[in-house]
Amino acid sequence: MSVHVITRFEPMPGREAAFREELLRVNRPSRAEIGCLSIHVFESLREPLVFAVHSDWVDEAAFELHATLPHTVEFLSAAEALLSQPVQELRLRQIGGGAGTAPAPAR
Repeated sequence: MSVHVITRFEPMPGREAAFREELLRVNRPSRAEIGCLSIHVFESLREPLVFAVHSDWVDEAAFELHATLPHTVEFLSAAEALLSQPVQELRLRQIGGGAGTAPAPAR
C-alpha cells in the first residue's frame, strides 16, 4: 500500500520567494525517484507564508530513502535558514475516496 506524505512549510516573512525557488528546485529530482508515484507542490490561498507538498510513495521505505538523498538533504539544509517554524509532516494511508464521477443532474 502506498504512503502519502503531506509536508507543511512556513518561511519567514520576506523569505517566501527564496523558499519557493528552493522548493521548486527539489521537486524535479524528487519526482524522478523510482519510489515516487507523484509529488505536487502547493502554496496557500489564504495564508501567504504557507507552502505544502503532497507526495505519494510506493511504501514508507521509499520515502525514508528520499529523505537521505543528496537533493533532499541539500533542500532541507537550505530551507532551515528560510523557515520560521519546524517542518510539519504527516505520513498517511488512504482509507477512502479516489477518482470519481460527478453525480448525474437531477431531472
